[in-house]
Amino acid sequence: MTGAQAAEAEEPGSSPGRFFDVTKFGAKGDGRTIDTAAINRAIDAAATRGGTVYFPAGTYASYSIHLKSNIALYLGANATILAAAPAGGQGYDPAEPGAGNPYQDFGHSHWHNSLIWGENLENITIEGPGKIDGKGLVAGGSAESAPLNGNKAIALKLCRNVAIRDITIVNGGHFGILPTGVDNFRIDGLVIDTNRDGINIDCCKNVRIANTTVNSPNDDAIVLKSTYALNEVRDTENVTIDNCFVSGYDLGTLVGGTFKTAGYGRTGRVKFGTESNGGFRNIAISNVVFEHCRGLALETVDGGWLEDVTISNLTMRDVQMPLFLRLGARMRGPAGIPVGFLRRVSISDVTTIDADPRYPSCLAGIPGHPIEDVKLSNIRHHLAGGLTPGDAVQNPPELETAYPEPSMFGTLPAYGFFVRHARGISWDNVDVRFGKPDTRPAYVLRDVTDADVHHGRADQVAGTPTFVLDDVTDFRVSDGRPVPEARVEHADHQEL
Repeated sequence: MTGAQAAEAEEPGSSPGRFFDVTKFGAKGDGRTIDTAAINRAIDAAATRGGTVYFPAGTYASYSIHLKSNIALYLGANATILAAAPAGGQGYDPAEPGAGNPYQDFGHSHWHNSLIWGENLENITIEGPGKIDGKGLVAGGSAESAPLNGNKAIALKLCRNVAIRDITIVNGGHFGILPTGVDNFRIDGLVIDTNRDGINIDCCKNVRIANTTVNSPNDDAIVLKSTYALNEVRDTENVTIDNCFVSGYDLGTLVGGTFKTAGYGRTGRVKFGTESNGGFRNIAISNVVFEHCRGLALETVDGGWLEDVTISNLTMRDVQMPLFLRLGARMRGPAGIPVGFLRRVSISDVTTIDADPRYPSCLAGIPGHPIEDVKLSNIRHHLAGGLTPGDAVQNPPELETAYPEPSMFGTLPAYGFFVRHARGISWDNVDVRFGKPDTRPAYVLRDVTDADVHHGRADQVAGTPTFVLDDVTDFRVSDGRPVPEARVEHADHQEL
């Protein structure tokens, strides 16, 4: 008996190298037959000794697919795993009973009601040029918890050594990919065009996201979260995101190649939070393009620590609020946890063009809890302009306990940067520009200590101050235009 014959004898449906073709286990791949049982049989066979479950060209309608340790799913060219709509009493696995808690929504607290899921596994790969189409998944509301419904394309809980490479995900439900408590996790070369969140990295350690495109007009694209879904505080840490593209084009038009911007919102951003019971530590982001979406958001509002973050080489076109740093006190978590920290953040080499003039960049802590030690350098910050002080909310509400969003304070009283409750903020070689004349000041600082603006430039309408300082201590400007030099020891109110 040859080696190949031996392999066939050992595992029916397998081939040399332990490839397990799902069609040999009964999958039809015709887009109509429900292939769930056949796919799971192939996975069970591969898991006995480790191997690759292979999907040849075809459309495999399915409900919940159960991952196992030490396997790979390989989606071949023109192969699609299609999330089927529940019918005839068949549908997705039920959400785990008792898994939820009141500190985050249903979608963050359940994993089994998904197209592809795994729990307490290791050494998993999902790859190939094929596609996952979540057409039959639900994306929100009470339907998420209804029997037989699924709401995630890929969900992983408490796994390690996971890689997802090169696949395309469309219509991913509430989450295209939701890993919770997954360590040593790699995402590389994905294209995602989805109706809600693209990738949510929750309570994970040692994560690499690279060379990935996410279009998500109705929700966030790449998100780091630190929920209480595991019923404990757990940080998201040691994460890199590089060479990625995020956008808010109309649903399906990124994969379709038309890149339309007429019919949807434009969320599609990179964000930390909102859920932030644990913290975000040791994060590096570089080489990311933002198009027709919101900008970068760093938020901690539930007691988590957001610290030691370095971000560089971003380009943004047609975005809302290029940079949003928010330390708040929503505190949706167990009682007794103190307000967190947002500190030691460096953002450099950012080019923004034609941003929404209502929402310039904003750094906002809360009284008694300042954002600390933020360095902004080598930034071209260009907004569309065209507004006046009368268009803005001159005294934006604190909203300490509110859900954080760039629009939460209304139209801001600065056209460049609005900074409130902060300490140790520096701008170095930052140009603040507008497209149409804007008679709001470039910078508004309130309750800020130790702020330094070096070699900055700002567009200015005659008679309009560049800086408005309220309750500001130790403020310095050097080598700038139109304000060349200034030093303010303390100002209750001062305009420069």
